[in-house]
Amino acid sequence: MSAPGPLWQDAVSFALRLHAGQFRSDCVTPYAAHVVRVMMTVRDLFGCDDETALAAAVLHDTIEDTPADYDDIAAIFGDEVARDVAALTKDMRLPESVREPAYDDALRRASWRAKLIKLADTYDNLCDLSSPAKLPNMIERCRRALAIAEIDRREHPAIELACRLLADLVAERDRRA
Repeated sequence: MSAPGPLWQDAVSFALRLHAGQFRSDCVTPYAAHVVRVMMTVRDLFGCDDETALAAAVLHDTIEDTPADYDDIAAIFGDEVARDVAALTKDMRLPESVREPAYDDALRRASWRAKLIKLADTYDNLCDLSSPAKLPNMIERCRRALAIAEIDRREHPAIELACRLLADLVAERDRRA
């Protein structure tokens, strides 16, 4: 019997199956490209090879955007991954004026991994912005993610690097706007 592969490999397969048929806002790019890019940003750009972080990164939108729920993710990938994914999930039943502050509060209490994934998510969303009109809102989301991650910046080198890279990207996009 062969040893199981890395957790992130199973997470990629699971995420790709769940996001099948979904597209980014450009209506052309498969949505799964985003979740894979977020995982690659965590690993390749932010320098984090933590298996839990990589699995949660590729699964970060599954509860919010697919039929999967916390229990599904916990059963397959464990409670730690499921907690990080849940922390990255907005409660879409709430009005936006309540939902966004509640989401930010949940992220502040979440693990450093969830904060790192949020930085990667906003980094990818800013890089993949389909409409210039959305830039001010996206820059604000990036700044919120940076503020939330600040508490873990000194303790985790990947968050320090992620904050620096995202802040640089925000400044560059802001200058070009």
